[in-house]
Amino acid sequence: MNTNDTLTVKNNRAKKMMLWFGMISMSMTFAGLTSAYVVSSSRSDWIEQIQLPFAFSLSTLILLLSSGTFYMALRSIKTASPKRAQSLLLFTLSLALAFVYFQFKGFGELIEMGYYFTGAESTITTSYLYVLVLLHLAHLTAGILVVLYILLKTYKGSYKEGNTLGFELAVTFWHFLDLLWLYLFLFVSFYG
Repeated sequence: MNTNDTLTVKNNRAKKMMLWFGMISMSMTFAGLTSAYVVSSSRSDWIEQIQLPFAFSLSTLILLLSSGTFYMALRSIKTASPKRAQSLLLFTLSLALAFVYFQFKGFGELIEMGYYFTGAESTITTSYLYVLVLLHLAHLTAGILVVLYILLKTYKGSYKEGNTLGFELAVTFWHFLDLLWLYLFLFVSFYG
């Protein structure tokens, strides 16, 4: 093994570790918030169970589907099918935007049900709910930017066989975001 190969291997390993550190940090943030949610649920003004609008369920299915399309795009790059990968990335991006749309539709329905983020009519329960979902949306915005970056690099022909690390890291991050949302959705749906 020559020195350049060793440096490349070390560089790739460092990039993977940085991604994992970032994802662990995000997990700890959400673990802290959901722990605070549990602790706060003993308050007398806590709403026992909020029935989440169907838009949140639909957005969950859409996001899970996007993980599949992103993974298939990676497989397409690895099998030298860049046009297919580009189509799948565009579909992944469309699904991500649909997820965001249904999230805001769900927020609209929560407001119609009288669940506000702040103000005199808000509660600690609804404030936690909004913080959890909006914080995830902020991270998903970063994920959407990553999908756009990968799509641009795919159009430029940057990913070739054996040079897919950036794409692989992006797919890993996207899967993480999906699992994080699934956790939050199930937590809020069933904790009561």
